[in-house]
Amino acid sequence: MDLSLLRTFLAVHRAGSLTAAARQLGLSQPTVTAQVRALEEDMGSLLFQRLPRGVAPTTVADELAAEVAAHIDALAAVAERGLTARRPFDRPLHLAGPAELTTTRVLPALAPLTREGLKLRVSLGLSDELLAGLAEARFDLVVSTVRPRGRAIAAAPLTDEEFVLVAGPEWAGRVDRERLAREGAGALRGVPLVSYAEDLPVLRRYWRTVFGTRPTGAAAVVVPDLRGVLTATAAGAGITVLPRYLCAAELASGALVALLEPEVPPINTLYLAARVGTEHAQPLAAVRSHLLMQARVW
Repeated sequence: MDLSLLRTFLAVHRAGSLTAAARQLGLSQPTVTAQVRALEEDMGSLLFQRLPRGVAPTTVADELAAEVAAHIDALAAVAERGLTARRPFDRPLHLAGPAELTTTRVLPALAPLTREGLKLRVSLGLSDELLAGLAEARFDLVVSTVRPRGRAIAAAPLTDEEFVLVAGPEWAGRVDRERLAREGAGALRGVPLVSYAEDLPVLRRYWRTVFGTRPTGAAAVVVPDLRGVLTATAAGAGITVLPRYLCAAELASGALVALLEPEVPPINTLYLAARVGTEHAQPLAAVRSHLLMQARVW
C-alpha cells in the first residue's frame, strides 16, 4: 500500500475536510480527493461520507486511523529531522495567540531562539479564530485561552493565568473593601466597569466564581485589548478584572490596587496547540519545548 495515500488519508481524517487537508499537505483538493478514492479502491471500503461541509469518517476509517496514525507520525518526524538536522530554523514558524500574553510573555521568551536563527511570523486574535486557522494550516502553533477540541489538534497546558479585581487609587479609595469582602458584589453597585467586550467576559467569569452572581449593568468603557483595559483603569475610568501577570508591575507600584484577595482566586489555563503529527517537526518542536519550559516561571 502506498504510504503517501495513508498520509493523505490521515490528514483528511484529522481535519474532517478535504480542503483543510489539502492546505496542510500542500496539495490541491482534486489530488487529495483522488488519493482518498484510490485508497478506498485498494481497501474495497468507503472511508468517508461526503457532507455539505467536510467529510465524516466511517467506522472503517476510524479503525484504520487508529492503526496507522502513530506509525505515519513517526515516519514524518524522522523525515523532518533528517531534512532539518543541520539547520532546524530554516523555515519561518507561524505562531498565533492572544495579544496580551503573546506580546508580554511569549515573544520575550522566544528572543533567545531568534538569536539562533528562528524566524517568527506572529498573528494575534481570539482563540476560536486562531484554532480554526491552525486546523487549516495557516498557523503552526497557537497559544489558546480555551482548551482545543477535536482529534486533529494536540494541546498541552502552558500556564495558568490568575484573575484579580483591580482599580486605580481613586476608585480604590471609594470602595469599602471590608464590606466587599463581607457582602460581595453588592458593595460595587454603581461603580463603573471597564471591560474587554460588551458582554463582560472576564468580569462575568470573576463575578460568577467569586460572588456567585453576574455583574449588573453595562460597562462604562469597552476596549478590545486588555492592555487598554489596564491603562484606562489605572487612569481612573473604573474597576476591572485582569490577569495578574499583566498588571503585576502596576500592583507593585501602586498604579493599580487589588480590591479583593479571595482564598481561591479564579484562574484560566492556557494551552499550546499544534496539529497532530507536527509536534516533533522543526522548528515547531524546538519552539514548543522552549515555551513549555519558560512558562514554568510565568
